[in-house]
Amino acid sequence: MGLGTADDQAAKSDIVLVVRHLCKSFVTKKGAPAQWALDDVSLEAHAGRVTGLVGADGAGKTTLIRTAAGLLLPTSGTVTVLGLDSAKEAIEIQRRVGYMPQKFGLYQDLSVDENMTLYADLQGVPMAERPERFQRLLRMTDLTAFTRRRAGALSGGMKQKLGLACALIKSPRMLLLDEPTVGVDPVSRRELWKIVYALVEKEGIGVLLSTAYLDEAERCQHVVLLHEGRNLDEGAPQKFKDRIRGRVFLITPPADVKPRQIQNHMAGQKGIIDATIRSGRVRVVTEHGWGAQVAETLPAAWRPHIREALPQFEDAFMALIPRRQGHFQIDPHPAVRKGLPQDEVVVQTRGLEKWFGAFEAVKHLSFEVRRGEIFGLLGPNGAGKSTTFRMLCGLLSASGGEIRVAGHDLRRSGAQARAHLGYMAQQFSLYGQLSVAENLTFYGRAYGLGDPKLRERLAWADAEFDLARWRATPAGQLPGGYKQRLAMAAALLHEPDIIFLDEPTSGVDPLARREFWLRINGFAEQGVTVVVTTHFMEESEYCDRMLIMSQGASLAMGTPAEIRKLVRTPDRPDPTIEDAFVALALGEVIPGGHAADNGKGDSP
Repeated sequence: MGLGTADDQAAKSDIVLVVRHLCKSFVTKKGAPAQWALDDVSLEAHAGRVTGLVGADGAGKTTLIRTAAGLLLPTSGTVTVLGLDSAKEAIEIQRRVGYMPQKFGLYQDLSVDENMTLYADLQGVPMAERPERFQRLLRMTDLTAFTRRRAGALSGGMKQKLGLACALIKSPRMLLLDEPTVGVDPVSRRELWKIVYALVEKEGIGVLLSTAYLDEAERCQHVVLLHEGRNLDEGAPQKFKDRIRGRVFLITPPADVKPRQIQNHMAGQKGIIDATIRSGRVRVVTEHGWGAQVAETLPAAWRPHIREALPQFEDAFMALIPRRQGHFQIDPHPAVRKGLPQDEVVVQTRGLEKWFGAFEAVKHLSFEVRRGEIFGLLGPNGAGKSTTFRMLCGLLSASGGEIRVAGHDLRRSGAQARAHLGYMAQQFSLYGQLSVAENLTFYGRAYGLGDPKLRERLAWADAEFDLARWRATPAGQLPGGYKQRLAMAAALLHEPDIIFLDEPTSGVDPLARREFWLRINGFAEQGVTVVVTTHFMEESEYCDRMLIMSQGASLAMGTPAEIRKLVRTPDRPDPTIEDAFVALALGEVIPGGHAADNGKGDSP
């Protein structure tokens, strides 16, 4: 074989990562069969290019990145980074690459400056070079004013940027980022991408990143789709989109129909792969050859409201990923709970305040939530939404104002109010050493369920969340999507009237997020009230109304359509919720307090 053309040689010189037939297995306990995280994966990453890794839970994204960083040894196959063998030259690789793990890799009790100094020590950065390098990184990440603040006291977005700064201390030729934007707001996500692309374009570094946000895959020049440890496909995002032209449709709901009613109707229909809510419309992806029949799945009154749409990468992802058994199989006609007043105000705040010393985290917040509503609390990191959320759940006492939940004053009758609530924490908070069955039994007893009722609810949890096959598995060993299912099952065992969900889909894959929201839609249709926080702006489309906060106060409140309308212009005729969120958070739009409340609550 010849040496190839000059262009071939130049292309090869730009390669910063080569993975060839990589396999990686883990033994979970003695005598158990090996678990294969990666199975014969091959790929390349180039300098001056962003290569994205996408895939569902258990796809092998983190394992691949940790192997490339020299933190894991291949079971077989090879990984070459900057010309170095990861099995033999791991220490040298770690000196030359920047690596940012999912949890930022920060020391929470050290300040911003101390974290950067520690990383400079570990990377052997000469003392004479540090002042200029630190100043450049602090300017790049907008952390100059926070050098003395403890990392643990930073917001999620600031932690993200500090983690990136620490990964760049050595001026690496390659950057490895493991889901760097999970759990942070859209403004911080955009800032991180701006920094990454500045590094790629100005310094020519190669970037390999994994992401749970499929819209971010469209920002990558090259995408590798992993599934259960195997490389399903790879290429430019446009390649994926071109494959499914003619199979994506938008359904605009008639005036008297909610988008989630159309989504629930489409879920599980023959020939339908995906149905999601986007900008007030239902986006549908069909199986190959079913595009012409999609209108036939709709009631006659809805058919004039359907049109073909241009594909997005997320549509292609859903078409390529093998469907799970039972995916999108829900009851399209859930039974409404009897005896629940359907227009009752079940959550109410008036002049709500929270002080931490001299710092006012929540400022005179007022709003109402009615029976059966899905109500979203949104805001940038540090906006005060988590503090508000914890006060609503009775986990944090208010400094002032009034909170009423399920007809009870939470400040005076907290125990009675909490009996009506279900709560799902942002971080997995069940007992990792206990099995799935033991966790559910424990929570059922804690909620006061007697034996007959507990058996009934455990059977319901097994069926509703597909937990039967995991009953003996320790909760800490569950895949991310099943941890989420277990946490929700535990929160719903006592059949609460109101569910509080704090970042419930953070860190789980798009398939798990879809299944989650289909369930939530079903509960809302039964009359259950849902209050949710999320950083996935597309998920806010599932909300009936939402409150966007900043610096402890209300920026806007209204339906998704009302929030989007705030930023609609001739240049941006069809804005998304994320467009509106970013414009509001950056002060580009001043809505005068709220969009509209349709008589469903006081102005905040």
